[in-house]
Amino acid sequence: MSRTCELTAKAVMSGNNVSHANNKTKRRFLPNLVNVTLISEALNQNVRLRISANALRSVEHRGGLDAFLAKADIKELSQRARLLKKQIAKKTAEQAAA
Repeated sequence: MSRTCELTAKAVMSGNNVSHANNKTKRRFLPNLVNVTLISEALNQNVRLRISANALRSVEHRGGLDAFLAKADIKELSQRARLLKKQIAKKTAEQAAA
């Protein structure tokens, strides 16, 4: 399992530790990933995702998983999140037509 957020595509970055003497050594900046269960109102099911803490705040700010995925860019989402986005869009279109 890669260290990548499934919603925002936030991944590992590399950089340097810089000492007081300006010595530089390589280091990795890891994203703060958490396993969460989010509720999709459109699908009436729970979805388990591994997302960053920052993405979790964004999901809450936008009003839930459905609203976040509706506004999210497809390029940034994982395969699983893309599938969820399609399912949610299809379900909301069905509900709007009925």
